Formats: sequence, structure tokens, C-alpha cells
Amino acid sequence: MASGAGGPGASGVPGAAHRTHPGYGLIGPRRGRQTLPLEDLAALALPIGDDGVIIGVDEQNQPAVLGFNRPEPFDVVLVGGLWTAQVLAFRAAATGARIAIETGRPHLWTNLVQVAGGGQQCMTVFDVGRVPPQGPSVGSPVLVVRDCGMRPPRGRVSALPWQSVLTLLPYLSPVAPRLLEHAGLVGIQRVSPDEAREIGRIMGLPQSDVTALSTLPDWVTLWCTRAGRQFVTVQATDAETGLLGSPRRVD
Repeated sequence: MASGAGGPGASGVPGAAHRTHPGYGLIGPRRGRQTLPLEDLAALALPIGDDGVIIGVDEQNQPAVLGFNRPEPFDVVLVGGLWTAQVLAFRAAATGARIAIETGRPHLWTNLVQVAGGGQQCMTVFDVGRVPPQGPSVGSPVLVVRDCGMRPPRGRVSALPWQSVLTLLPYLSPVAPRLLEHAGLVGIQRVSPDEAREIGRIMGLPQSDVTALSTLPDWVTLWCTRAGRQFVTVQATDAETGLLGSPRRVD
């Protein structure tokens, strides 16, 4: 604290105005030191290690965070349901990102677009192939959600610095292997055993995960790269449930 900042009684302690330390101004109030045993130090750590969207909890019941807003291009593929994609878009909007939705079924996004942003237009719906340049920046990041069916065409808008692209595939299709191979992150919800084996081959998953993919509950997603994987359970808020309904794999 700078010297001379307080006058008589400025510390709130009787007699403090008369206790000085040469060159350092008033001597502050004396209280017991706050100490913590070394073995308890880990308890002070926050459970969130990265900045981003909380997409659920992991197998240790710790928050799982996905950073969509990045200074480099980031492609994400979700083989799953519309409900999960909409929860991700809703939560990304809450972090300040602008959401551009490319879809052939705009009526399924209407309620979400109207509610998100609390009156601010942070979500915009475009027809397939009609997404204009979004002008992303560090102060105005963008998430493009591509809800274009089994065979999404090559988009006019691609991943850029501060602009991530989330491509939703309801199931595997002939274009899926290419998309999965080039994605920075892949999310897999419940699929058939045959699809699970194909995804396991592409992503290099162990047999235990391949087997699990055909039995996952509607609210669980396996997020993976070729270097790691994590099962994540989405815990919907009351607002999300009221807006989107219960978790579901098939729409």
C-alpha cells in the first residue's frame, strides 16, 4: 500500500493512527496468520484447467471443458444427435461466441435461436451452402454449426483462426471417414456395432471403447483424438431441459 493513504483511524483499529513504521506509513492491524498444511493444498485447486465450454463431466465427475474459441482453425465432428449439438451451441453462445447455423431443418433451431443471447442476436440460421463470411476475431469468435445431414457438402465457410466448425453427422456415411480423419476432435454418441468398429478403426480406439459405443446412454459422448479419449456425461441445466427437452440420441 502507498504511504500516506490513511488519516487518523483509517485502519479502523483504535490507536492505529499513532503506530507508524518509518518510510512505510501506518502499521496495519495484526491478526493471526492464515496457514494451510501442505497435504491440504491440492484441495484449493479449481477443477477446470482450460478456458472454454463446459460440455459435461468426465468419468471422475470433474468438469470436461471444450475450447471452441482458438487462435487456430479447429474442426470438430459429432456423430450423434441434434440435442447434444444444440446444447454445445447454446453453451458456446453463453461464452460470447457468435453462432452461425447451417441447416436444412431450420424449424428445429427456431426456439433455441429466439431464446439464446437474452435478446441479443448471437445465433443466425442459414440455408445449406449459404453461410457468408463471418469475420471472426479474438474479440468476436465464431462457431459454425453444420447440421447438413448424412452427406454435408463442402462448406463455403471453413475453420479459421477464431472460427471453429462443428459438423453434426446423425450416423456414419461415405463422407464420414474423411471428416473424422481431418477433424481436430471427434465426438461419438451411440452407434451400431458395425459403425462402432469402423469408427474404432479410423480413430484407433481400444476394443473396450468400441464395444461401449453401441450401448451408450443418450446423454453420454465419447470425445476422442488419436492421442486420447474421454467419456463425457452431459448434465443439462433446467433452462436447457425446458428449452430442448430431455437428452435424446435420435430426433
